[in-house]
Amino acid sequence: IDAGGSDIFTAYIFADNYFELYVNGRLLAVDAVPFTPFNSSVIRFKATRPFSLAVMGVDWEENLGLGSEQNRGYAYHPGDAGLVAVIKDESGQTVAVTDKTWRAQTFYTAPLNDRSCLKVRGPVRDSSACSMESVRDGSSFSAAHWQVPASWFAPGFDDSDWPHATVFTNDTVGVNNKPAYMNFRNVFDAPIADADFIWSSNLILDNLVLMRKVVE
Repeated sequence: IDAGGSDIFTAYIFADNYFELYVNGRLLAVDAVPFTPFNSSVIRFKATRPFSLAVMGVDWEENLGLGSEQNRGYAYHPGDAGLVAVIKDESGQTVAVTDKTWRAQTFYTAPLNDRSCLKVRGPVRDSSACSMESVRDGSSFSAAHWQVPASWFAPGFDDSDWPHATVFTNDTVGVNNKPAYMNFRNVFDAPIADADFIWSSNLILDNLVLMRKVVE
């Protein structure tokens, strides 16, 4: 897929649960398996460095608009999320991985059983004080949404005030039972280019996260 350039790159992506990938503002890939089951994706494209990467990550939910699912005996269980990516050039050299240098901003946080727990200070949307407890009755739950900028994926979009991505371990995300990840650990967990799982600061409650990075 031509994203504007002559060099060939390959992106390897595993998302919990869904992603959309933009390169230089062009939509190149949409997760082929929306939400479940888990899968890895390989996207080959043409570009010239530097180029911009923009990824939308979305967590799965059964209770639409409430960021929760039926799990572990509870009707309202807030599941976790996460995204990992590796970009290689035509020679097989890694040119980018997901890590804390990416920018990541949440645009949908749920479930909230007490809206006062959410603290918004400028670009910081902090839900760390909010409950992540699974419950059987979610009738009091609500959600927080922020308008997604129309050009968030464009190369010239100013993400300088977005927080840096938070990194999470494989164990925290829970991939040991997911063949779609474990079968490609040689790519995602390569010793000389180990990619981190990234997300916004709250892996559980933040359900729609936009992530950006310029590959020099």
